[in-house]
Amino acid sequence: MSKLLHIKASVFGDNGQSNQLATRYIDQWQQKLLGNEVVVRDLVADAVPHLDGEVVGAFFTPEEQRSEQQNTIVAFSDTLIQEIRDADEIVLGLPLYNFGVPSQMKAYFDHLARAGVTFTYTDTGPVGLIDDKPVRVFATRGGLYKDTGMDHQVPFLKQFLGFIGLNNVEVIYAEGLSMDGVKEEALAKARGEVDQLISA
Repeated sequence: MSKLLHIKASVFGDNGQSNQLATRYIDQWQQKLLGNEVVVRDLVADAVPHLDGEVVGAFFTPEEQRSEQQNTIVAFSDTLIQEIRDADEIVLGLPLYNFGVPSQMKAYFDHLARAGVTFTYTDTGPVGLIDDKPVRVFATRGGLYKDTGMDHQVPFLKQFLGFIGLNNVEVIYAEGLSMDGVKEEALAKARGEVDQLISA
């Protein structure tokens, strides 16, 4: 049995276009691979705390010296990391907000980036400690940003995921969703690409 981790980041919940594209893929994935498991991590409905001194302090305190509160903080981060480790495939519904990833996803990433746990530094540079696996990203944008200097979302996403060991990243784009005469064609194209992923 395979396990898929679905990470949601749209403030519009299931009405968000990124979540709808991701759900379209997951529904077909489940039909094709009956009996498989989907784990959902909704970063809006169940927000991950942003970093502060207490959180960072907990991460850098040796286990035997942590307070009860620090143990709770680290245990939460460990849970998020274990979800990534346990998944055979990861699906991200990813809207573009103000040229970057949603702040909820940045907070999530900050809890995944743990030296000695998800990455380590070597003489030749950082090495990710998460076993590589497919990551499907459904990136939705109001304007046209792909391959321009204004897209700080996907380059950052790929850099971060690669930093922790996830290099097999495929992105399906739906752009121009706030532009007259573009939205429906863009969504139709993205849906077609979703269907091709399953039929491949």
